[in-house]
Amino acid sequence: MVDVDQPSSKEQDLTLTAADTSRHVHHTHHTPASRSAREVFTAISGLIVGMFVAVLSGTVVSTSMPVIIADLGGTQSQYTWVITASLLATAVSTPIWGKLADLVDRKILIQLSLILFTVGTVIAGFSTDTNMLIAVRVIQGIGVGGLMSLVMIAVALIISPRERGKYMGVVGGIMALGTIGGPLLGGLITDWWGWRANFFVGVPFAIVALVLLQFTLHLPKPNRAKVSIDYFGIVLLAVGVSTLLIWVSMGGSQFEWNSGTSWTLGIIAVVGIIAFVVVEFFVPEPIVPMSLFRNRTFTLSVVASIAIGVSMFATSVFLAQYFQLARGATPTESGLMTIPMIIGQMGASIVIGQLVSRFGKWKGWMLTGSVLTLIGVTLMSTLRYDTPFSLVAVYMFVLGAGLGMVMQNLTLIVQNDTPPTQLGAASSNVNFFRTIAGTIGVTVMGSMLATKVTDYMTDALTGFTPSSQAEIDALKALGSGDVPKVSALPDTIRALVESAYGHGIADVFVIAIPLAVLAIIAIAFVKNKPLSTKTAAEQLRDQAEESAIGVAEAEVGASTATGAVRLQSADGAQWQTSTGSVAVLSDDELRGDEQRDEQRDEQLRRS
Repeated sequence: MVDVDQPSSKEQDLTLTAADTSRHVHHTHHTPASRSAREVFTAISGLIVGMFVAVLSGTVVSTSMPVIIADLGGTQSQYTWVITASLLATAVSTPIWGKLADLVDRKILIQLSLILFTVGTVIAGFSTDTNMLIAVRVIQGIGVGGLMSLVMIAVALIISPRERGKYMGVVGGIMALGTIGGPLLGGLITDWWGWRANFFVGVPFAIVALVLLQFTLHLPKPNRAKVSIDYFGIVLLAVGVSTLLIWVSMGGSQFEWNSGTSWTLGIIAVVGIIAFVVVEFFVPEPIVPMSLFRNRTFTLSVVASIAIGVSMFATSVFLAQYFQLARGATPTESGLMTIPMIIGQMGASIVIGQLVSRFGKWKGWMLTGSVLTLIGVTLMSTLRYDTPFSLVAVYMFVLGAGLGMVMQNLTLIVQNDTPPTQLGAASSNVNFFRTIAGTIGVTVMGSMLATKVTDYMTDALTGFTPSSQAEIDALKALGSGDVPKVSALPDTIRALVESAYGHGIADVFVIAIPLAVLAIIAIAFVKNKPLSTKTAAEQLRDQAEESAIGVAEAEVGASTATGAVRLQSADGAQWQTSTGSVAVLSDDELRGDEQRDEQRDEQLRRS
């Protein structure tokens, strides 16, 4: 035990060792003991069901979207905006949710995001026109932004990077159930009860998820005494990104590129984004901390996420259109046709997750996945309406396997190389840039698809003379720009429409090819850092211990600078060292101190 004798009574009472400090920190910073696999699954059960709700609610609608837009009288541009509105809201809200996770109670944030998503989904089921559906999809997108970022943050707090693959493999299997079963269920529901019923399927699961989250999820609260939210940055981010997407999606169709409207939107978008970046350098709690970009792993992962995100979102959006508009499939058939893609993506995600957890090696798998992604999008760019389905299935499986190897591991390596105090911001911003890129990519691809389909149909119909009233009515409907109901078209015109959509959808995948090459380059230069075996919560605890010990040692050092130190051994003998020096106690002496402390405490309790 160390007693510092000083003129000050406060200094005379100072008796503190590193062991005492460590014990104090353990008592004041509660962290759960090492959990068994069953305890971990219990803790994340609510998160799993919450993610299942989000996946299921999205996939049940995907195959029926062409039917929904056609029923509501929407155009190809509106079809794209139904998808884009949700992605835009997800993109803008993701970094905000992530930053809030570093500041306030994460459990409440997860529950709030799930409620927002469920409410938006239910309202969408009562949509009366396409504009209402687009508006409600914004609410859905805000909820999805929270779920996608907060769930990964919560998992990082509970499970170490090295062990995460083991559990995420099982989680991936459950997500596969929602991803594979969703399109099939959505197609059946649409064919039997109509598309509106799809929006109500996830409500019972959402209620179960909220109950489980309340009783099973226990997360450490952020140690922030004062919460500062970057409201100005939120506004600038929303204005800049929204205006950019409106500009790129409507340019060339709603207005000319070299017009006053185009220049105004472009300038507002650029100024808003630049102003957002500048503001983030000066606010105390930025939405996107610019200091993160000094981390090579984070920066390169963002680049890879941007490149991969376009392929991922484009595939999910345009495959349903390809099967229903280019191959004449029903929603149920369309869902069945996407199974090879889903098996490739989810199978690779589960298997590679297990291998990464077992051996701790991730870079080779990510490089392999990025190469498969490049091969997959290149193959998809060769599609035609009459391409044999066996070849289409192979193309989808290759692309799905590539995406499955890369997507979950990008977030994993960022979390592994980020300080735990910035875990929320780093995790959410990888998803943010991925979603932004995917949103812009889908918007540009959708605009390109509308132009290509129009050009191909115009060329095909040149010299065509309708021979029946049905053909005349079909040509009038196509001239309106609405998404056609292919099954209702006369056979002569139907073949032309299917050919135009098949060729046009293949053309949009060409955009993803150079981006896939960029992803390979970015992943190749990511630092191959071994995966940590500590959870984020444990890292935070260790930092707190080190800080407390450092403060204690600094206080002891400051005290010995002006006075003598009296040291007491286990047998009670005392002596003094020279001023300014400290003798180190042996393990036996420390154990003797602890035994005497315990005896004294026991005597006090008895008295």
